[in-house]
Amino acid sequence: MIFPTLDGIDDNLHNLIVSYINLLVLSADIHSFTQASNAPGVQEQVLIRKIIKLHDKYMAYVTDCFQNHTLFHKALKEAFEVFCNKTVTGSSSAELLATFCDNILKKGGSEKLSDEAIEETLEKVVKLLAYISDKDLFAEFYRKKLARRLLFDRSANDDHERSILTKLKQQCGGQFTSKMEGMVTDLTLARENQASFEDYLRSNSAAHPGIDLTVTVLTTGFWPSYKSFDLNLPAEMVKCVEVFKGFYETKTKHRKLTWIYSLGTCQINGKFDQKSIELIVSTYQAAVLLLFNSSDRLSYSEIMAQLNLNHDDLVRLLHSLSCAKYKILSKEPNTKTISQSDYFEFNSKFTDKLRRIKVPLPPVDERKKVVEDVDKDRRYAIDAAIVRIMKSRKVLGHQHLVSECVEQLSRMFK
Repeated sequence: MIFPTLDGIDDNLHNLIVSYINLLVLSADIHSFTQASNAPGVQEQVLIRKIIKLHDKYMAYVTDCFQNHTLFHKALKEAFEVFCNKTVTGSSSAELLATFCDNILKKGGSEKLSDEAIEETLEKVVKLLAYISDKDLFAEFYRKKLARRLLFDRSANDDHERSILTKLKQQCGGQFTSKMEGMVTDLTLARENQASFEDYLRSNSAAHPGIDLTVTVLTTGFWPSYKSFDLNLPAEMVKCVEVFKGFYETKTKHRKLTWIYSLGTCQINGKFDQKSIELIVSTYQAAVLLLFNSSDRLSYSEIMAQLNLNHDDLVRLLHSLSCAKYKILSKEPNTKTISQSDYFEFNSKFTDKLRRIKVPLPPVDERKKVVEDVDKDRRYAIDAAIVRIMKSRKVLGHQHLVSECVEQLSRMFK
């Protein structure tokens, strides 16, 4: 087919070609990956990879066949916006895209790519983000996953983390990435703070708690909100907290430390009959296990009272220690569920072929909380937009105010 020069085609042909491109994208290829996404066990990675491949294919048509004409860029954008904002197997495209990025950027992800391939893929992901209407939802999911990569040392490469933030900043503006950039900076400052703490302990040997302690001090505004319980810490941990507070007060008098125990990890030695095994557990799990240093047998209610935990969290903890893969505690009666009438004992007969094991906690679905947080932030954003418009316009009809508000906010959400 020979196309006329684009400057010379009339409006009717314009509209015809726009419709044709839209139909091409939506009918020829979307069918294949809606089928794929509904197949049992398919991963987000496959879907996002297919969308990236599809975008490359049609972008090549626009640049090579249609002389990079703005009309065809518009057609491509409108077509991709249709299916890039569909919900797939219960997950929004914003969440799928954030999960895809996490898989590329974390250690041990399923995507084994070279540095150049990672950079190229991240560039394409950011281009896809332009078609997604709920950019604020992507930002919140991405921030949650970034937090876990940074706090648990799961990030494969710091340069790639900074690179995607730069790309997102160029695409969506500085406000979009300000919290994420703050998180990365916080980790650098936290490492320096830890080095100062270790120097402080070396020069004050009497203050040493007898346990190797690493504390990551974070800035509240940058990080996702985490539940902070008033956990009754074991004596060993209380001493650690007091020592760090003493050190931190030598540096600043105007900041208050809030301890987020749910993000902590501990390495403790379990002395079993056959051999000692190093257990990598959460702070909560460690607090439960340390109770059995002074008691042979404890009831559910006794553990709850001593630790000051709520029912849901305690059930998760005790299930991970007595009913899951590693049965560090013996439970009576020996069932697969935790009830309030159960009794627990330290399982001295436990053994494993490894000398160091990680005892996982059952995962928590955080999707609902992320969506709630985003909804809350949207209300503030709408309030701010209304105030901003009215301060500049002074008087405005209701209909005009609504349309201008929608226009201002459409860059982040519909």
